[in-house]
Amino acid sequence: MTMNILLLQARHADDAARLEERTSFANMAGVPETAVIPFDLLTAVPTLADIRRYDVLMIGGSGDYYVSKGNLPNFTAVLALLADVVAVGQPMFASCFGFQLLAQALGGEIVYAPDEMEVGTYDVRLTADGRADELFSYLPDIFRAQLGRKDKAVRLPDGVLHLAASDRAPFQALRVPNQPIWATQFHPELTKKTNLARFKRYLAGYAASTSETELEKMFQQFDDSPEANQLLGRFMRLVFG
Repeated sequence: MTMNILLLQARHADDAARLEERTSFANMAGVPETAVIPFDLLTAVPTLADIRRYDVLMIGGSGDYYVSKGNLPNFTAVLALLADVVAVGQPMFASCFGFQLLAQALGGEIVYAPDEMEVGTYDVRLTADGRADELFSYLPDIFRAQLGRKDKAVRLPDGVLHLAASDRAPFQALRVPNQPIWATQFHPELTKKTNLARFKRYLAGYAASTSETELEKMFQQFDDSPEANQLLGRFMRLVFG
């Protein structure tokens, strides 16, 4: 059976990551690229009925938009939509910007924290809830994951499960209990190669607030993340069999 995935994106038309992100989600979810249908949040907001026409909702990262700043067009409408998606239990997986949007939509708090940014490959630790989670339980207690963020969650919404943390970010993953809804601050759809390529593309934005020595250290921060890269495929098999 072919699964249809709606991918919400907040990327400009000339951002190469826009097309690459679709490919990355398809590859890691184990579906043909044609099964992943992008939706541009910079031009419109889908309705709940639009989303319900798909088997899965996925949300990716963002090049120029921050939940902490609320600078996404129709920001409050997007938050309200995600709360509605959770209310009806639509299967969803959100990463990075998507994690932050979902956390904010459900009552969490996201702040701008460039001094604590994570760019590269980092150790992520499972919590007790993560070790018990039906999706995350296959992961080792400490695993490598791809990251690229300046915003971070400092408070999760009430009632969600806290699944993972890192040294610089206390909240790296959440799950809505009893719903097929997960979100990660890290990027399970990215590999060392694709994350490094994205970093190089956005280098000017990091260089503005980072010394040459710090940039060199950041280049050395990229590594493989084999366990985290299994997450989307396992999500699809868990939810849909």
